Amino acid sequence: MAERLSARAALALVTDDFTELPYPARESGPDGPDGPLGWDGYDAARAGAAERTGESESVVCGTGSVDGTRAVLVSFEFGFLGGSLGERTGDRLEAAHTHAREHRLPVAVLVATGGSRMQEGMLALAQLQRVARQSVLTREAGLPQIAVLRDPTTGGGWATLGAGADVVLALPGAQVGFAGSRVRPVDADPAAYTAEAQVAAGAADAVVPAGELRAVLGRWLRLLTRSSREPAPVPEPLGARDLPASGRDAVRRARAPERPRAGAYLDAYFSERAAISGDRCGGTDPGMLCGFGERDGRTIAYAAQAGTATRPAGYRTAARLLRLADRLGIPVLTLVDTPGAANDAEAERQGAGAAIADLFGAVAAARTPVTSLLIGEGGSGGALALAAPGRTWATPDSYFSVIAPELAAAILKRPPERVAETADQLRLRPQDLAELGVIRTGDQMFPGTGDRHP
Repeated sequence: MAERLSARAALALVTDDFTELPYPARESGPDGPDGPLGWDGYDAARAGAAERTGESESVVCGTGSVDGTRAVLVSFEFGFLGGSLGERTGDRLEAAHTHAREHRLPVAVLVATGGSRMQEGMLALAQLQRVARQSVLTREAGLPQIAVLRDPTTGGGWATLGAGADVVLALPGAQVGFAGSRVRPVDADPAAYTAEAQVAAGAADAVVPAGELRAVLGRWLRLLTRSSREPAPVPEPLGARDLPASGRDAVRRARAPERPRAGAYLDAYFSERAAISGDRCGGTDPGMLCGFGERDGRTIAYAAQAGTATRPAGYRTAARLLRLADRLGIPVLTLVDTPGAANDAEAERQGAGAAIADLFGAVAAARTPVTSLLIGEGGSGGALALAAPGRTWATPDSYFSVIAPELAAAILKRPPERVAETADQLRLRPQDLAELGVIRTGDQMFPGTGDRHP
């Protein structure tokens, strides 16, 4: 089991200048004896919790600088009735979000909770709706929200403040899950209820050691609070500079193992970057790299295919990235490189068509500028879904095609020796795509051509 830090010890991991916010008085007036339900012994339990922890409620709220970025910080005190949410917890969380919106500050919540406070019954459970509403208002205001999952993060706290955040980080070994340890099936695998399992399942972005939390959280806050209206610049090609002579040559180059892949482009493009992971629906795809990076003092979001067949989780993760960047006003760079969407039976069961449609919609709806670069294979709709209409460029060692030439030849019942002819007929070379008006060109791609676009 991970170390259970107090609320203020957790805050000390990320900031040195925490300033507590004033807490609102209850608008509905004071509780009766033993709380709103008259739960026998509740007043004594609260008094005992306050004496043990030095806190008057299960959350501590305030502001502080995290590695140079000012933020509203909320930290749960698990020692106060299991970090449970009651009406006064809701008061504090609402006040914290209101302060964030009034002062245009991001919100970071250091979560450690067992869920809703049973001694307040449905009034406690209803705080989840209240918290969700505040999160939505903060989201609509264009402010980022980051959750840090401590031990434990269960129940409604996980299902609202934790899983509902834009970026979800977790401390190693933290117990994380909707079901707390005392209410799970007796035969449940405890390994499924961990931070590491949630990252593997696509529900959280990264596990961060406590000693690295300040730097990682600070990086995220810095990256997510720098909006820009300027499009992301087109990356320089890292591979071939001359254009392919034939369709077969274009395909051969794009499929060459030594051709630069997404990782090389991202390393050359960004001075630092932070990755998001997972589709929040139970899946991850290592072949889709998504996150936010810094280039020349600006934040640019990225979604990059890594040359493998893209799985449904990859499309959903990219759509998540697009929508988050759009809401925060951050330009996006996409790198297109896939032989196509994964077409195995499991991909169909995971909703490949719906996932691709969702990404097409996210790109089409984006108000923030999206810049796309084809860096390798552009295999049909599985590649096109990541490409921005009218703002797609291509490197000389790439191709884009409605279908792979081998498959086109098979459909047309042509023998293998006619695959090269079919590749030429498909007009899939970068220069063909430029002539067709599918991609834009410029001196950095095709020397001496100037710039033209559809």
